Amino acid sequence: MPLWPVYTGTNEPHDGILKLPAPPPWRAFDGGPLLSAPTDGSADADSPDRTHRAETYRATEQTVQLVNAALYLRRPLLVTGPPGTGKSSLAYAVARELRLGPVLRWNITSRSTLHDGLYQYDPLSRLYAARQSLEGPGDTGVENHLRLGPLGTALLPYARPRALLIDEIDKSDLDLPNDLLHVLEEGQYEIPELVRAARDTPVAQVLADGSDERVPVERGRVRCHAFPFVVLTSNGEREFPPAFLRRCVTLRLSQPDDRHLADIVRAHLGEPDDNARRLIDRFLSRVGGGDLATDQLLNAIYLARTSDLPASSLDDLATQLMPYLGQDPQTDAF
Repeated sequence: MPLWPVYTGTNEPHDGILKLPAPPPWRAFDGGPLLSAPTDGSADADSPDRTHRAETYRATEQTVQLVNAALYLRRPLLVTGPPGTGKSSLAYAVARELRLGPVLRWNITSRSTLHDGLYQYDPLSRLYAARQSLEGPGDTGVENHLRLGPLGTALLPYARPRALLIDEIDKSDLDLPNDLLHVLEEGQYEIPELVRAARDTPVAQVLADGSDERVPVERGRVRCHAFPFVVLTSNGEREFPPAFLRRCVTLRLSQPDDRHLADIVRAHLGEPDDNARRLIDRFLSRVGGGDLATDQLLNAIYLARTSDLPASSLDDLATQLMPYLGQDPQTDAF
C-alpha cells in the first residue's frame, strides 16, 4: 500500500504518480490503446515562465492534502480564492513534481463551450481541400481538418495522467459547468464527425492539443485510461450548481501569512532583505482592506532590489504597484 502523500509539495520531480493505488470502483476507466504522454520531466520545457512558476510554487499543508485527495479519488480539483494566490500555478507545480508532461490549458471566457474544449473541426477547410482534390491529390479526410482541444486531449487513453488547467471557470456562461458534468464523470466523449466516417476510416489519426503529434481515435470515441489531473480555478465571482460541486474536490486558498510570504519571496528572489521585509509587513497590513495579489508584492521587491531610488521614492512606487485590485489606484493609499 503506497504511503500518503503522492504529491509532496517539495517541487522535486519524481515518479510518485506510479504509487497511486487502483482507483475507486466508481472511478475506474479502461480506455485504450494506451498512449505515452510527451514528457521530459518538466511541466513546460518550452516556456521558461511556466517552468519558473512550477519551481517556485510553495504549497501549504492543506493544498498538499487536497491535491492528493483529488489524485487518489480521480476527481477534478476546484481551486478558489482571491487573485494572485497561486491557483493556476498549482497545476504546473503538480505536473512538474509528478512528471505528468506539459500542462494542457483551457482559458475560459463567457463564450467558451464544451465543444471548444473537446475538439475543433473546420468544415470550410475540408471543402476547400475537396475542391483542390479535383486538380490532384488532397487531404479530404475529416481527420485532416480536426484538432483535439485541451479537454479532449487530456481524456485520451494515456498510460499516466495528463495535467489539465481549466482556468477561470467562473467566467463561463451558466451552462458550461453542467455541460462538463457528464464528460468529467464518464471520462469519455464522442466526435460525431469521426463516428460518421468510421465505416471508411475506423481509426483516425488526429492532431492533439499543444503539439503536432497525431493520436489514434477509434470509431470516433475517446475514453481515458488514467483520469487526468484536472485543476479548475475560480475567483469566486459566481456560485456553482451542487451537482457540479459534489463531483469536485474543493480547495479554498487564502492570502498567505508572513512566513508563507517570506518563503514565496525567497523562492522567487532569494533571501528577503530589510526593504523586502518592510514591504512584506506593509503588504500584510493592507490585506484586510481589499484584494491584493502576491505578484504585486514581488514586483515591488524586485524594483527595490534592482533600482537605486531613495527610500522615499521606493515607498511612492510601492503605493502605485500594490493598489487594491478593482479599486482606483488614485484613491488608494498606504
